Amino acid sequence: MRMKTALTIAGSDCSGGAGIQADLKTMTMNGVYAMSAITALTAQNTTGVTGILEVSQDFLRQQIDMIFDDIRPDAVKIGMVSNSALIETIAECLTRHKAQNIVVDPVMVATAGSVLMKSEAVETLEKRLLAISTLVTPNIPEAEVLSGMEIKSKEDMVKAAKAIGARHACAVLVKGGHSVNDANDLLYANGEAVWFEGRRIDNPNTHGTGCTLSSAIAANLAKGFDLISSIRRAKEYISGALSAMLDLGKGSGPMNHAFDLSGEFAREAE
Repeated sequence: MRMKTALTIAGSDCSGGAGIQADLKTMTMNGVYAMSAITALTAQNTTGVTGILEVSQDFLRQQIDMIFDDIRPDAVKIGMVSNSALIETIAECLTRHKAQNIVVDPVMVATAGSVLMKSEAVETLEKRLLAISTLVTPNIPEAEVLSGMEIKSKEDMVKAAKAIGARHACAVLVKGGHSVNDANDLLYANGEAVWFEGRRIDNPNTHGTGCTLSSAIAANLAKGFDLISSIRRAKEYISGALSAMLDLGKGSGPMNHAFDLSGEFAREAE
């Protein structure tokens, strides 16, 4: 049996709602074999981040090389990478291995407000990773950083996406949800803008939504869906995970990534 595969390159979230843990759950639930290369360990939960322990460039390179040399991924998702040196390492490895279907989620700030990317790393991410990516998925604040403009309306979202896409020659998905619209996302690719309508779900537990969406998109690209179909399927998946109304933790809690899991091994004791 040959199964499609996806690799996440990101930081670990020990509370399980975001980062590597959310990515692996999402990729698995979206039907691909999930692998990971860890950029950092974090001490965090639903209320915030108290510590970040970065891996070395050499160890990150070893992780990525070992994966590509044995089980080549059909898609790659890149999440939290906090410094320039690690970004350079990722770009070098993915270029050397001729990686395909690269989705970059430019994680700059955690849901709880903690800064996760150093300022100099943002410039390196733009120069090295966006240049080789298939899609970048910034939220409104991240799109403001990448475009250098303020976003207050749907028209601003289009302008920002065009600016990012023109500068880096990649597709751009600007995610709504930050008081600009009702969770509508904008894809700008090949000179065209496509809106994806979403319904706002009244759930305060949104820890890891960005990680989850980008991982679901990567999983669907790995399975052979085109970009628009992959985004649409990913949005449907995240809506289901939010609608399950999981309530864990004292802060912005995680979603239920396994909302669609059923069968004997998912059954609780009676």
